[in-house]
Amino acid sequence: MKKVLTIAGSDCSGGAGIQADLKTMMAHKVYGMSAITSLTAQNTTGVYGISDVTPDFLANELECIFDDIFPDAVKIGMVSNSALIRTIADKLKKYKPKNIVLDPVMVSTSGSRLLEEEASASLINILMPLADIITPNIPEAEVLSSMKISKSEDMVEAAKVISDKLDGRTAVLVKGGHDLNTANDLLYCERINNDNTHGTGCTLSSAIACNLAMENDMASAVENAKKYISGALKDGLNLGKGSGPLNHAFWLDINR
Repeated sequence: MKKVLTIAGSDCSGGAGIQADLKTMMAHKVYGMSAITSLTAQNTTGVYGISDVTPDFLANELECIFDDIFPDAVKIGMVSNSALIRTIADKLKKYKPKNIVLDPVMVSTSGSRLLEEEASASLINILMPLADIITPNIPEAEVLSSMKISKSEDMVEAAKVISDKLDGRTAVLVKGGHDLNTANDLLYCERINNDNTHGTGCTLSSAIACNLAMENDMASAVENAKKYISGALKDGLNLGKGSGPLNHAFWLDINR
């Protein structure tokens, strides 16, 4: 069985963070593991509290995982401060895992800031160069590229700018669905009319990691992940008072 590690925050409401990641991994029939960076108090209406783990505890989590069940792919999500970013980078350099997917989580779907201002530079300069692919949404891509994105051509240009900053070593997937009337993710797939999008970014990056762990090439991994998240959205799950979660188990054959 292929193994995938998520390094991210916990979402107590189950729609995003490590909960979404582990559900996605289970749906892909890989063995999911998690190193928690932060506890969050959140639901479909917003984020109401964040409590980070200490760098020493995160280092301990990562060492326990890498020294025992070595992952075939690593997904990195919410990391809110520079000390935790440096801890992750140190362990990635030490253990040298393959197939690193970085979702540069800066702001939640509900608009809450999840990355401290001082941590942005650390994310860009320390962690992003270690990734095989990064998956910013449009607001995040605007920050990373220092340009305004108003049409599909801008998404392509922003991806090129970000990639050039990383010397072309890292693939860049700019996710649609924010501010533009498109969900193409540079792949030109159909847009799905569903306001319940809590955890879509976490889910997509985890699905890419699963596909890379299963030895798909980068283009196939992204395409397969996009198909998965499109199906999870189309299923039409409707929970909570705000932007609800996806049905990560939509394609599982479950006898009720």
